[in-house]
Amino acid sequence: MNQEALKRLIDVAAGREPADLVIKNCRIVDVGLGEVRQGDIAIVDGLIAGTGDYEGKETIDAEGLFAMPGLIDAHIHIESAFVTPEEISRLLVPFGTTSIIADPHEIANVAGIKGIQYMLDAAAEAVLHIEYVVPSCVPATPFENAGAILEAADLEGPLADDRILGLGEFMNFPGVIHADPGVLDKLAAAKRVNKLIDGHSPGISGKELCAYASAGILADHECSTKEEMYERLQNGMYILMRQGSACHNLEDLLPVVTTRNARRCLLCSDDRQPKTILEEGHLDDHLRKCVKFGIHPVTAVQMATLNAAEAFGLKDRGALFPGRRADITLVNNLEEFKAKYVFIDGEKVAEDGRYLLPVKRADISPVRSSVHVKDFSIDRLRLKLKKNKVHVIDILPGGVVTGKGVAEVQTDPEGDFIYQADQDIVKLAVIERHKNTGNAAVGLLRGYGIKEGAVALTIAHDSHNIITAGTNDEDMAFAVEELIKQEGGVILVKDRQVLSRLPLPVGGIMSDQSGEWVNDRLSELHETAIRELKVSGEVEPIMTLCFMALPVIPELKLTDMGLFDVTRFDFISLEADD
Repeated sequence: MNQEALKRLIDVAAGREPADLVIKNCRIVDVGLGEVRQGDIAIVDGLIAGTGDYEGKETIDAEGLFAMPGLIDAHIHIESAFVTPEEISRLLVPFGTTSIIADPHEIANVAGIKGIQYMLDAAAEAVLHIEYVVPSCVPATPFENAGAILEAADLEGPLADDRILGLGEFMNFPGVIHADPGVLDKLAAAKRVNKLIDGHSPGISGKELCAYASAGILADHECSTKEEMYERLQNGMYILMRQGSACHNLEDLLPVVTTRNARRCLLCSDDRQPKTILEEGHLDDHLRKCVKFGIHPVTAVQMATLNAAEAFGLKDRGALFPGRRADITLVNNLEEFKAKYVFIDGEKVAEDGRYLLPVKRADISPVRSSVHVKDFSIDRLRLKLKKNKVHVIDILPGGVVTGKGVAEVQTDPEGDFIYQADQDIVKLAVIERHKNTGNAAVGLLRGYGIKEGAVALTIAHDSHNIITAGTNDEDMAFAVEELIKQEGGVILVKDRQVLSRLPLPVGGIMSDQSGEWVNDRLSELHETAIRELKVSGEVEPIMTLCFMALPVIPELKLTDMGLFDVTRFDFISLEADD
């Protein structure tokens, strides 16, 4: 801000000059004072000049609406909505969200630094404030092949970029705990430029958690129990209470929130698909749940605004204070939190659920053509089991954590698995799709419920190789081959016929279409999977499969290198001990 702009701001705040815009007759949610008060909000040059009694060149009568700071999602992966940054802006802003802390971990695993640059370019076209952290773990572990490897030296450039807040969630928590040299290099790179380090520490406790927190880890969004949350608060970490499409942890954690610790609690979605956004909203949904549980409305708003701004060093937003960005959401009441108007940098950008600005899109050509598979054939799906007692990945309801199961299965004379519908066990395969390595691994999945055909995706957290599950090798192989031709996305197959598809040309993980279009395609995929493939109605057929290759979430997962036991942090044999 130059001296002239600063003088104008002060003059408007002092009442010597009229504001550009005054929002009159607000009930201001004061997240600093912790109360609601009556007043006007004066805006000049996109900033809040003051609150009280003001005159302006333009006025809007809020007619008693509640004025909140724009909502801030403390942790989200844009790619997991299957849309681009410009489109997530269009989807989220009408619900009152004005900033998000985004970790482009997914596209970085596909396209490395080139993918991160694309996300920065796309964010520049969005009205939503998209604040990035640079992915810390690409690949998430050394036990899978991703499209890129980012070492400490590769992160130094992005970390020095003013558009990057810090280092993204450090998924390799064993590497931190055991002081792995490569991990220490990355942590030190962030510390050298005074950038924050976000966290990811599912299931660890005691001295291991102390070791993790001692590295300067800011926060954790992986708490699923009250005990985990309490211990992380005890270790000085911010808690990002998650309510996404796949993981619903918010209501389990709210009992821990008190007036004494609420300022260390934030709200986040992590992963939120278009269907969830369009039907339930965004952080406004979190706020409704908080208030319904019994959290004071102003405390809930603090968790969605000021707390996030302070935790992530966003000193220019998070409250309706003089000198802050004029990111303002006007809602009907503090129970429903239905946004009437949304302002970003003093500009009205949404009204009554409608996004008011045109959507401009960045060039996607740098992140197209991302599927490169070597020597795939149906033979890569064959198993040669030496015994019938096997480990299976057990799908558990309500999240992305899986169980480590054991089952007796039938095999043919060559040791290949024979599908039996009454067991609800099917083959699961992960095929490397970035560097033509030819890697393919096959495991067994229980609880998916599929009884016919196959599903294949290029969305498989975190390395986003091809993942497929099915009742027979023929349909699985056909699905993979069609997915390769399509250059990524989702395919449903039955009797070697494509039943439904969702092309995702942006890195094989994002669409270049609208959120509504993606939602329609996902709904059709979901209905077809349940109707034609008989996937269990209790399982989200696409999102569930996406996480079966995620080797940082317990307990058993499958990568392109084999069956991985997350608790042991090592590969195990498909055959189980007697």
